[in-house]
Amino acid sequence: MRCRMNEDTGSDYLLPWQLSEVADGGGIGIVEESKHANFAKGDIVTSFNWPWQTKVILDGRFLQKLDPQLVDGHLSYFLGAAGITGLTSFLGIKEKGHVTLGANQTMVVSGAAGACGSVAGQIGRLEGCSRVVGICGTDEKCSILVSEMGFDAAINYKKGNVAEQLHKLCPAGVDVYFDNVGGDISDAVINQMNQNSHIILCGQISQYNKDVPYPPPLPPAVEEIRKARNITRERFLVLNYMDKHEASILQLCQWIKEGKLKVKETVVKGLENIGGAFQSMMTGGNTGKQIVLISE
Repeated sequence: MRCRMNEDTGSDYLLPWQLSEVADGGGIGIVEESKHANFAKGDIVTSFNWPWQTKVILDGRFLQKLDPQLVDGHLSYFLGAAGITGLTSFLGIKEKGHVTLGANQTMVVSGAAGACGSVAGQIGRLEGCSRVVGICGTDEKCSILVSEMGFDAAINYKKGNVAEQLHKLCPAGVDVYFDNVGGDISDAVINQMNQNSHIILCGQISQYNKDVPYPPPLPPAVEEIRKARNITRERFLVLNYMDKHEASILQLCQWIKEGKLKVKETVVKGLENIGGAFQSMMTGGNTGKQIVLISE
């Protein structure tokens, strides 16, 4: 959203929405007619730039055919846990998290009840973290993370002192931090990170309306901690790992089928409700991936 709703983001991989033009985003549809050799009527296809409309003519070069059997017919999973958000979580942890089986590592996830965060915590566990703690914005979300998503504990950042709760819930410190939010919450986590630990820089949503570069610089005192403890904090872009997407999607789908990766969605029906769904997502109204269902 940093890229779609602001003109000067410095991003060259995702262009901002234009006034008077149809908004777009990740979408899935069924082919009704095709003049492209790779697609036939009835094929299920997806695009990262799917216009927010019920019928559309799209360039076949930018479509990808989907196999519904990979997700047991749950097509919306290809927009979330078995799609770009799942890939972001999986490859972020694999490429930047340095999770080692048997190393007794503790992972903290901010924005933990969102599309990426809810998947990231589970993948951290599957990859070998011995303790996973989530940070989110309601008691209900905290409960879901622990009871349904396999997190060891969850913190409601709107209640109490985040730093104190982290100290209590992460007695051995923090080794891997999957950062979706930035700002004060991330500063509190970094303060409790161990020597040679790692930050997976997935998002910085608390900072997107500020006139700062991306990734936003840390406050001087926090940056000093990061340097002194040799904490890595590198920008991560899932599109830089296209060669690993296919194998990663297959792994995600296998975990989903085996019940090892739980999928949470917030589903709204009807294209006429897409604006409200978008606004709700931007204010934390969703748990897991926000989906707008246009047709059964």
